[in-house]
Amino acid sequence: MNTATPQPMALALAGPTASGKTAAALALADQWRERGGVEIISVDSALVFRGMDIGTAKPTAAELAAVPHHLIDIRDPLNAYSAAEFVRDAEQLMAQIRARGRMPLLVGGTMLYFKALFEGLSDMPPAHPEVRAAFQETLAQEGLAPLYTRLQQVDPVTAARLAPADTQRILRALEVWQLTGQPISSFQTRDTQAPARQDIALISLEPVDRSWLHARIALRFDHMLEQGFVAEVQALRARGDLHADLPSMRCVGYRQVWETLDSHAPTGQMHGKMRDLGIFATRQLAKRQITWLRSMPHRHAVAADAVDALPQVMALAQQLVPN
Repeated sequence: MNTATPQPMALALAGPTASGKTAAALALADQWRERGGVEIISVDSALVFRGMDIGTAKPTAAELAAVPHHLIDIRDPLNAYSAAEFVRDAEQLMAQIRARGRMPLLVGGTMLYFKALFEGLSDMPPAHPEVRAAFQETLAQEGLAPLYTRLQQVDPVTAARLAPADTQRILRALEVWQLTGQPISSFQTRDTQAPARQDIALISLEPVDRSWLHARIALRFDHMLEQGFVAEVQALRARGDLHADLPSMRCVGYRQVWETLDSHAPTGQMHGKMRDLGIFATRQLAKRQITWLRSMPHRHAVAADAVDALPQVMALAQQLVPN
């Protein structure tokens, strides 16, 4: 009996925001041209939204033209996109890309999507409009603080993991508890017990020096502001059908700019406030992404801040998927 580990049929490249994933993905695509080429599947919960280009650091037109990309600009910001939908779409795309003789290359930093793809989805209940509406009413009348306190009582594990201002996830955790009588953390624990799939090789870009990443985050956020990020958010607000609690508008950067615009701060102070809030939130996101990555024992880590990080990624990809 042959018990050898099956050769990976797809390659994944993960890492925190601003760790160099796009450059590495394009280099891998160039490396693979003589082997049939690759097609990139975005693993990013923000890139799915149309009209959100600057604040998501969406690939440029030239980058999109250089290699086929998928799961970008597939949703209006008014409509959510779930981890379950991502897994369904990614599975279909991987099969189609392989049928075309190319390598699926999954690239991004939405770790919930990676976790769902590698370990499967739990059997936690779907969203329930009536239960959610009841919590939304409490939110409108009393604010988020009592709801967070309630979560601390019924699911202290999840409450400790979430920020007290994370409205979306606090409401979801309370909704699951209301529907099942069990904390959402119990479903997530079941997920971690599932063996990771072996047909996708995961390379992880993880900086050793956190200050290196912080500097890149600040530089990128400044570049977004220079490109017109505030005007982009103002255009989204002007639609009239979007609000701050939508998943799209809770994306890092967008939420901070939206809330700063709501504050009606003097123009002279607004830019600095947006910058400080946006950079801080992005740094917090990167910290969470790294924590998620380190919980994935099957990953192959590369120091993103190493001078030879890109050659390391390319050599590792060749080693993991040799044919």
